[in-house]
Amino acid sequence: MTWVGAAPAWAWWLIALVLVAGGQQYRVMVANGEAAVARGDAAKSYLALADYRLQVAERDRRAAAQARQEEKRRQSLADEEGESARQKLELAQGRAAAAESAAGGLRGEIGRLRAGRSATCDTIAAQQRKAGTSAVVVLGGLLEDADRMAGSCAAALERSRIAGLACESIYNGLTK
Repeated sequence: MTWVGAAPAWAWWLIALVLVAGGQQYRVMVANGEAAVARGDAAKSYLALADYRLQVAERDRRAAAQARQEEKRRQSLADEEGESARQKLELAQGRAAAAESAAGGLRGEIGRLRAGRSATCDTIAAQQRKAGTSAVVVLGGLLEDADRMAGSCAAALERSRIAGLACESIYNGLTK
């Protein structure tokens, strides 16, 4: 008999069962170890993802705060320039009103001169008076019309100059 036949058959079956069960147990232990490593890697990945999301949220918050700050700076610049332009326009309107008042005085003086001219010309010959009166009247009318036109043009030009300077200043402030 051989050494295999020395042990009963059930013993061999028991040995085979123990070896198979031990092999299975070893595979389960290896699988559990791999699962634990995978769970650890997943936890690290989850933490890394959470940290990345936190960084992105913080970066977005900072960018939004900077955008709000820049918008406030631009708005305050535009408000300051607008207020400055309004003050300049009010000053220009005051100067235009003063100039119009002075022009009204000049027009009155021209009217007085016209009236005086026609009164003094009554003694001169009819032809000379007619020519002299018409020249004074024409020149006086032209002077009045030119004065009115110059005043309105000056006021319009001053308003557009002030508005243009305000726009240029706002643009320069925004592009810096």
